[in-house]
Amino acid sequence: MIRFLVAVRAALEGVVYGLKTQRHLRFHLLAAVLAVTAGIWRGLTPGGWGLLILLIAAVIAAELLNTAIEAVVDLVSPDYHPLAKAAKDTAAGAVLILAIAALLVAVVLFIV
Repeated sequence: MIRFLVAVRAALEGVVYGLKTQRHLRFHLLAAVLAVTAGIWRGLTPGGWGLLILLIAAVIAAELLNTAIEAVVDLVSPDYHPLAKAAKDTAAGAVLILAIAALLVAVVLFIV
């Protein structure tokens, strides 16, 4: 049990690191708060809530993975390298694609 709690603490430290250092993560968290508020206002169905929660978690997790990839790339390639740029840009692109998909789902949930 202690090993599990140590692992949970390390994971939470990673989330805190991301929130302290990544403005996009803070933006996504603000968007999540707004989405939950809109969900309460619109009276989402249980299925709608499930989808909303899943997408919020996916976008935040993707942003944290992007942060981890950027940190590792910076560690192994402190100088500019085209492959380092490709790794960072690709990870950021994955977050962008997921965020756009989440936005489109939000439009369907809250507007359509």
